[in-house]
Amino acid sequence: MTDFHIDYLELPTGDIAASRGFFEAVFGWHFTTYGPSYLGIDDAGLDTGIQADPAEATAAPLPIIRTSDLASAYDRVVAAGGLITRAPFDFPGGQRFHFREPGGTELAVWRAQAEAEQG
Repeated sequence: MTDFHIDYLELPTGDIAASRGFFEAVFGWHFTTYGPSYLGIDDAGLDTGIQADPAEATAAPLPIIRTSDLASAYDRVVAAGGLITRAPFDFPGGQRFHFREPGGTELAVWRAQAEAEQG
């Protein structure tokens, strides 16, 4: 695992069934269901998910950057002028936080659960 590579993209949707149907019809993608409001796309080239929960979804696609040290990444984001938009939280598979870089793009940084248990 290499730190600070984008390894996941989360797409917001207002209609998860319509989004799934569209991506299946156009690209032939397959999905893993992680509850009523989240789908993982299994074969999009880059690990990708579709978020339909309005309380969780961002306004635009969310690039997610992987790290082995979430606390250090958080400190680096803040020190460089990033604005934390969602404090670190647990989710199935790991932990992450969201931030806006000074130009306005929202991103997230995550650490896998296995890495959290090791360090």
